[in-house]
Amino acid sequence: MSTTPGIPRAAGAPRKAHRATADELKDVQELQGKGRTVLVTGASGMLGESVARRLLSQGWTVRVLQRGQAPIALEDGVEQVLGSITDMDTVKRALDGVDDVIHLAAKVSFAGDWEDFVFTNITGTRILLESAREAGAKNFVFVSSPSVAHTGVSITGDCAGPANPYKARGNYARSKAAAELLALEADSDALRVTAVRPHIVWGPGDTQLVERIVDRAARGRMPLLDDGAALIDTTYVDNASEAIVRALERIEVAHGEAFVVTNGQPRPVGELIGMMCRAGSVPAPKRKVPAGVARFAGRTIEKVWARFPGQDEPPMTEFLAEQLSTAHWFSQKRTHEVLGWEPSVSIEEGMRRLKRHYDHHPLPVVVEQREKRVESTTFKAGS
Repeated sequence: MSTTPGIPRAAGAPRKAHRATADELKDVQELQGKGRTVLVTGASGMLGESVARRLLSQGWTVRVLQRGQAPIALEDGVEQVLGSITDMDTVKRALDGVDDVIHLAAKVSFAGDWEDFVFTNITGTRILLESAREAGAKNFVFVSSPSVAHTGVSITGDCAGPANPYKARGNYARSKAAAELLALEADSDALRVTAVRPHIVWGPGDTQLVERIVDRAARGRMPLLDDGAALIDTTYVDNASEAIVRALERIEVAHGEAFVVTNGQPRPVGELIGMMCRAGSVPAPKRKVPAGVARFAGRTIEKVWARFPGQDEPPMTEFLAEQLSTAHWFSQKRTHEVLGWEPSVSIEEGMRRLKRHYDHHPLPVVVEQREKRVESTTFKAGS
């Protein structure tokens, strides 16, 4: 096995994981939030905020650790610590008196320097794990991604495979794979650790997926690869946050394992993109590009982008082309058995909620195009 700078050697060979038996699942003692303090990292993001709000509504005392101010920090009962998960002093301060940790903070991008991903996603996770153990925290939920086990080929109804930082595609997935293995390796009687892998999370307030898709589609930069026929499964944000909290509540049986979480409703990627575009009030993309061409273009663009650091994300990468052209949907039998969880919001209902959100909070590209149409109409009327 080759070594990769930044990936711990131990990340290639995790210890034998705990796996709850049928008898243990029958008699699980679920954690209750009353009287417990939980630290949520990354609560300024859509999913992190949803997790924090759900915990708060269920009676947990919530503390958030994030780099900048976030709306959730203004809620009654929420404590805020500002800073980075890579700063030891900040992390120790955030963990003081904490019983449980839900770790969502991460560098998420289709492109970027490997060292930046290592620093935030691997080093930050290690610091948080070590500090949580020293602070006496009892339980740790690591929020991961199915991409940690995706090798670039289709996944159709399989269970979650082991994270593999050497075969995962793209720097984000590779770094998250190494971090997940570090987290599960830390599972012990003193600090119980589980990993949850929500797949392609979307919903109101999403800036990582929906906003980028709608923006690119509005500007004619969102092609469909191979007719958009690849079946993929996604996760509405409320379903993802509910599953993450369930993993904490049932960590007695969930520790030591990783669980994939999705809506359980595979759809052609072109259909999903079209639904998101309609929710955002822009036409669905019609331009089609062969997947092989897109992958080659992605590799080429990545090389060009690497020579000019500091730019926005490239319009296409090899990893993104693979994600848009290969099927990936999963069996969640083990997730349902252990977490006792089923998704409560369908894709259709989620899209209705998304449309209501964008009707009241239109995306910048939609506002921009409306203003251009008004200017054009005014100019013609005055001609």
